[in-house]
Amino acid sequence: MTNSTIERFPDSTLLALAPGYRFQWEEAQNCHVLMYPEGMVSLNDSSGEILKHVDGANSVADIISHLERQFPDADLGDDVRDFLAEAGNNGWVKPSTDDKANS
Repeated sequence: MTNSTIERFPDSTLLALAPGYRFQWEEAQNCHVLMYPEGMVSLNDSSGEILKHVDGANSVADIISHLERQFPDADLGDDVRDFLAEAGNNGWVKPSTDDKANS
């Protein structure tokens, strides 16, 4: 089932975690998590690998490139774009105001 109502970020968009969210490894959960004041989101391995690169300086295209180098036998572009769109829809990530990559 495809959710066509979620708009993807353009590949050139620099992404950062939204204010109030912190990405970390949670030993007790044995997975990466997103911590926020009201709780925690447990992430699967794929989501954790993607969010490792959401640092305010990497664009969507950069994130895909990092992951395709890490997993060369996989065609990841659409899945990464879909996850980042869903993460944006959930309020976990947002476009960064960091212009380092554009200078």
